[in-house]
Amino acid sequence: MPVPDTFAPGTPVRVRTLMPPGHVRTPAYLRGKTGAVERVLGPFANPEQLAYGHPAQALPLYRVRFRLGEVWPDSQTPNDTIDAEIYAHWLEPL
Repeated sequence: MPVPDTFAPGTPVRVRTLMPPGHVRTPAYLRGKTGAVERVLGPFANPEQLAYGHPAQALPLYRVRFRLGEVWPDSQTPNDTIDAEIYAHWLEPL
């Protein structure tokens, strides 16, 4: 999977719609959804590689903010938000 350039806070992003087998950290309900980078958390070892005992590449980790109306269209509070920490290789710029 390609690792995109660093995203700055405020950058709109989409979570990739990948469904790889095995351990992944990205919630399925966020795949394909759009949000904005809230903050950059720094580089951390890729847990998808660590889970299998492989050497892990350090990847940027981001806190991404989503509107509830984007994640769950029938939300009663569509402008409330949910934050998730997502690794760079799961994000694509809009």
